[in-house]
Amino acid sequence: MDSHVNMLLVNAAKFFPESSMLAIRETLESMDPQKASMVLAQDFKDPTIAMIISAVVGAYGVDRFYIGDTLMGVLKLITAGGCGVWWIIDIFLIMGATKEKNYQKFVQSVNYY
Repeated sequence: MDSHVNMLLVNAAKFFPESSMLAIRETLESMDPQKASMVLAQDFKDPTIAMIISAVVGAYGVDRFYIGDTLMGVLKLITAGGCGVWWIIDIFLIMGATKEKNYQKFVQSVNYY
C-alpha cells in the first residue's frame, strides 16, 4: 500500500503545493488503493502550461480561464490584464494559483468518492 501511494505521489507532485503534500499523503494512505488512483486520475491542470499560457496570452485572461478561475479571467480580459500590470504579476503567481486550484479539486474529489 505504501509503495502504491509513493508511486501516485511521484507522478502527481508537480500538480500540488509542496505544503499540502503531507495532507495528500495521509489522505491517500487512508483510502482504498483503487479510490486513491481514481482521485489522482482527475484532470489536474499543469502549472507549467499555465505559466506558458500566462506569458503568451495572459493579458486576455486565458490563463485564469485555463485554471477555472472564470471571474478573474473576465476581469483580466476587460482590463487588458490590468493595463499590463496584472498580466506581469500573474506570470509569476499563476503556477502557485494553479497548484492551489488543483488542491481544491483534490479535496472536493476525495469528499465525492
